[in-house]
Amino acid sequence: MNNLSIRRLAVAGLVGAVATVASGILIEAVVKPASDVSDDMWSYPWSSDALTPVSIVFAGLHLLVLLGMLAFAGTIRRGRVGAMLAVVGTFVLFLAEFATIPFADQRMDETGPQVVGSVFGLGVSLTAIGLLIAGVAVLRSTEWHGWRRYAPLAAGVWSLAMIGLSFTSALPVGVAIYGATLAVLYFAIYTLPSHSTTTRPDRLRARIEH
Repeated sequence: MNNLSIRRLAVAGLVGAVATVASGILIEAVVKPASDVSDDMWSYPWSSDALTPVSIVFAGLHLLVLLGMLAFAGTIRRGRVGAMLAVVGTFVLFLAEFATIPFADQRMDETGPQVVGSVFGLGVSLTAIGLLIAGVAVLRSTEWHGWRRYAPLAAGVWSLAMIGLSFTSALPVGVAIYGATLAVLYFAIYTLPSHSTTTRPDRLRARIEH
């Protein structure tokens, strides 16, 4: 994957991450206070009719975030297995949004919502584990420098925290922070020095010495 492709994927991921931040803030500050839907319902805080378009929009955000994860996997050497695990986890979240739709009018304790909730949990867990593995590898390597070295691990730590927050009323706030950590990660990828500019002097020096 060349530098231009990676940067384009990073931009897509950055857009998705920033939109995820905005969605979390919007739900917490506007949708929840105005909702008259019981929090026992799977669609909460949305009505059952609104859940379908909302789920499709959220699936689109996961898809953009997924493109950013692919950029991350294409940027690093060490920890790439972890990055690909995060890719799989994000794809599971993408699929889970569509799986939500058939159960829009059901209660949280019914079988369908319970199963879909487990799928969301699986996606979050895979993403967290993958980012933690990749984050530790990046921190120990010399591939990234400065503040960028800490971005993958920070995203992994918060993704791990999201596992617990998924079962609380603070989920929208957690999602907003999750989006913010990913935005930092994708911005780090976008601003990485070009591989071609870092390797060309070494090649030139080798030719001169030879």
